[in-house]
Amino acid sequence: MVRATTCPWHWRRSPLRRRSDVFEAWVGVVAVLLTLLAGPAVGWSAGTLAHEALRQTVREQHRHRHPVSATAVRSVPGGRSTESDHDAAADREGYHRIVAHWRGPDGTARSGTVSVRQGTGPGDRFPLWTDDRGRVSARPMAPRTAAVHAVLAGFGAALGTGGLVEIARRLVVWRLLQRRYAQWDRAWERAGHTWGRADAGS
Repeated sequence: MVRATTCPWHWRRSPLRRRSDVFEAWVGVVAVLLTLLAGPAVGWSAGTLAHEALRQTVREQHRHRHPVSATAVRSVPGGRSTESDHDAAADREGYHRIVAHWRGPDGTARSGTVSVRQGTGPGDRFPLWTDDRGRVSARPMAPRTAAVHAVLAGFGAALGTGGLVEIARRLVVWRLLQRRYAQWDRAWERAGHTWGRADAGS
């Protein structure tokens, strides 16, 4: 992109300079301006929208997920957790599965197999997140985590916009090259008909 806008050949007045050379240079200038202006604008808009959506998600999760105190009953050797939200957690190093009892937000007694950190033995109490019905759920998203995801979304949108602009610029330049090659072929073909003719000066 920079090469197309800084190459002196595209701007210097010369009898060999073609209109397509000037057009290609202007395409490069427009591409740079769009990358510098549209990229950040799109990134800011995408980040703002993502942040609003994630903030709503955070509010909903904190409204419907509740911390409760659970009591460990016994360890579970092998097998899979009955709480699907915690299957992935149990596969991480430093976690194991146990049977536990707890009461939901409405006071209903519940029990099941959950994943906890190593070192939790029978009778130990540990914090657990549940939904409104007392079923085990993941910890709600933190506002800071939502902000980080929004920033990443905005950054990705800005990069994507710049990439699309560069792809469009390359397609235009490729099309210009195809037209130049076609013009050269026609010029060579016309020149070939005049070779060897005395009145053609060859």
